[in-house]
Amino acid sequence: MSVEKSVQEWKNVIYPALKSKQSEFKLIGYTEVTIEELWRCLKERVWKGNPEKRLHEVVQDIFHLPATTYMNFITVDAMKVEDDDLMSSIQALTGDKNTKE
Repeated sequence: MSVEKSVQEWKNVIYPALKSKQSEFKLIGYTEVTIEELWRCLKERVWKGNPEKRLHEVVQDIFHLPATTYMNFITVDAMKVEDDDLMSSIQALTGDKNTKE
């Protein structure tokens, strides 16, 4: 019997698949890959939230995650942090707590 659960509910079960994907990315030179970053990338880019899926579908999504998708996710995430830091610096310099982008 094939059971559907939210991807979050499968997280502990599919840890070995995440670990395998992490190892794969490290082998091709992405040495800073973490399990949590992989998980966030999958949730935000592949699953777009917390959909209901079968176990084999979740594992398949992990193994099919391209390095380019992961690297784009990490790059955009880093840019968001830099933008937030920049806005905080501007607010600190101007004393304006309501500065908008």
